[in-house]
Parts: sequence; C-alpha cells; structure tokens
Amino acid sequence: MITIHGLVKQFADRTAIDHLDLRIDKGETFGLLGPNGAGKTTTIRILTMLTKATAGQINIAGFDLPADEQQIKAIIGVVPQFFNLDSDLTARENLDLHGRLHHIPSDERNRRITELLQYVELSDREHDRVNTFSGGMKRRLMIARALLHRPQVLFLDEPTVGLDPQVRRRLWDLIRRLNEEGLTVLLTTHYIEEAESLCKRVAILDKGRLIALNSPAALCQGLGEFVVEWSDGEATNSRFFSDRAAAAQFAATLTATTTIRLSNLEDVFVELTGRKVVG
Repeated sequence: MITIHGLVKQFADRTAIDHLDLRIDKGETFGLLGPNGAGKTTTIRILTMLTKATAGQINIAGFDLPADEQQIKAIIGVVPQFFNLDSDLTARENLDLHGRLHHIPSDERNRRITELLQYVELSDREHDRVNTFSGGMKRRLMIARALLHRPQVLFLDEPTVGLDPQVRRRLWDLIRRLNEEGLTVLLTTHYIEEAESLCKRVAILDKGRLIALNSPAALCQGLGEFVVEWSDGEATNSRFFSDRAAAAQFAATLTATTTIRLSNLEDVFVELTGRKVVG
C-alpha cells in the first residue's frame, strides 16, 4: 500500500530523515515509534503532502509522489497531532464543511455524516459547538472527519497525546475497529504501550534513521523476552534472558533487590540507542 525508498528530508544543515526505506502492507496497522525529534511527524507530513521531501521515492496505492498528488489526496485521511477543528462550528457543521471540500453530493454527505457520528459515538453532541468538547471527543471527531470521503489509508500523528488513559484506550478500540474493517493505518507514537497494543509492525526511528523494524513481539524476543533489573546504588542495571528460568537463576546470584519482568519496546530502543523513547 505504501512504499518509501531512500527518503531524505533536510532543514538547512539538519537532516530530519536520513535515507528511510519502508514498505507498509494493505490492511496493516503500522507504527512509527521514537522520541520527539526522531523524524516521525516529518515522515507523516511528507506522506500527506504538507511538506516536500529533499530526496527519495514514495508510492501510495500505486500513485507516486509528487507526480500524483491529487489522486493521493483523494484516497488518504489525515488526523494531525494538534486539534484543527473549527471550534465555533458544531460537530455536524465541521463534517459538512469537510464533505463540501471533497465535493461529496449533499444526500450522500448527510448520510455519511450521520453514519460517522454514530460510529465515533458523538450523535448526541452533533449540534453542539466543538469548543464545548473534551480532548477525547475532539479527537474522535477528527477521526470521523478523516473518514468522511472513505479513504484507503488513514494517517494518525500522535493520536492520543495529552489524553488520559481511559480516553486513550477508547480511541485504541476505535482504531482497531477501523483496521479490522480493512483500513490501512499508519500512526506515529512515543507511547510504548500504544505501539505494542495496536501495531502489527513498528519501525523504530532515531535521529531520522531506521534502527529496527519488526513486530513488537519479535523485537522483544530478539532482545530477550525477560529482563532482570537491579540497582548497584548509582544506576539501574539490566540483563536480558530468553526464558524466565534463566532470568530467575541469574537473579538468585545477586545480592541487590531485583525485579524480573517482560521486555518491551522501550528496552529495545534503549539497547539500540542508549536513551529512552519518551523525551
């Protein structure tokens, strides 16, 4: 569905994306994981034509960028990181405006708006102004807006940033449902649990470079499924093991207080880069 080859983006003397190669399959939920400044949002902005690449080749559903921009705009939906709804309009009016911009006929537009408001559980607030909505409600309305023209690919840039855990999980359920219905989803996140919960595969980026690519489970297993952590008084140390018995045997040799837990994508990132994802 999406093929990226040799993607480069430079800002003056800074390289934001450094020869990135990716292939995202049709119907896949794919995650770009990394700390702030890793190149996640810049990649999304290039794929959604908000900024131009310095070099590289991009193909989305058989169309090339930048040659086929209009065709690509018709088949993608975008939910940006920051709220960009018209807060003085109602939920329905926001969707209606977006539908008009896509030249969706009136009858079809009204049916689709009603359907999507039900889908994102906002039917009871359709005539309320957006400035009365919570952050989670605004995010759900932005997803509805992105789906209005029936896209083949949905781009989500940090879809749950700033939301409380309960609202975040509600949005995860919505994203899973979209993917189960056949939509290809590309999301950026620096929430480890979000990537592990939603994504079939993740690409871990650091300073614009791809440093790991696989399913979350495979990346963790490659490092070691279990982690022993202990403190020596100055720092927290860790060691990875393929099975719990080996981890427990090693922990028994330590005199310090130890913890045995399952490894996660944060561990993968720290081992590869020496720093944490969040930040």
